[in-house]
Amino acid sequence: MANDSRQAVWEYWGTELRRHRENAALTQEMLGDKVFVSGGYIGQFEQAIRRPQLEVAIRIDQVLQTEGFFERTWRKLIDDQRYADYFAKVVQLEAQATAICEFAPTVIPGLLQTPPYARAVTVAANPFVSDDHVEEKVSARMERADILKREDRPEYWVVLHESTIRTPVGGPAAMAEQLEHIAKLMRERTVVVTVLPHSVGAYPSMGGMLTLMEFADAPPTAYTETSFAGMLLDDPAVVKRVRRAYDLIRLAALPSAASLVLIESAAEDFRRCARTT
Repeated sequence: MANDSRQAVWEYWGTELRRHRENAALTQEMLGDKVFVSGGYIGQFEQAIRRPQLEVAIRIDQVLQTEGFFERTWRKLIDDQRYADYFAKVVQLEAQATAICEFAPTVIPGLLQTPPYARAVTVAANPFVSDDHVEEKVSARMERADILKREDRPEYWVVLHESTIRTPVGGPAAMAEQLEHIAKLMRERTVVVTVLPHSVGAYPSMGGMLTLMEFADAPPTAYTETSFAGMLLDDPAVVKRVRRAYDLIRLAALPSAASLVLIESAAEDFRRCARTT
């Protein structure tokens, strides 16, 4: 959702708040008392100057008997904000996919990240943001990973460049935990992960990560991303080219068993380093 359209929905949220409040014969001060905020704060919500906390939206629904309207709309708006505009649609598609194939040349994919790793990546890219902003991003990433806990979870294939398992994101202890998490998912056969070793040298898609998604009742899509932008691709010819690049990458990667040994070895190296620092 683009910023202008998101602001328009917040304005609609405020207009509906005012309408329901007036229909209930409540002043801003009276409603504020009932939901434990000031009347002035209610006024700022109605003008879309300020955005309420979730618990306030829930209390407003309870007081005005609006059957969850304000909570549902709040969640939609806030969920949209947790992801870059170019990535929000990808999150929706992930939840519908029957198979996901990813190649990660520099960073562990979001669906595999642990909270300490996700936190370190977020802070590195946003050194001046608040702790609340960081935790919001981390929480969103953890929620995305819930699709791997479903009984009908998608088949999830990942190729990690060796750089992703050698770079100590968040420090040795955090990196050890991250790699141990991946190894656990591999042993449980929740995911299939292989590693593209440094020794391969040049490889397809050296410009950034790529994702392929397949669906039960829709054509496959592809997604590519660099540091500052991403692109969702659904042209069949382009998706076919992405699939070919992914197949070539997977062909050059180590077998799954050898990849697991390498990941566990790297985890132990980081664990050993954490114990001595």
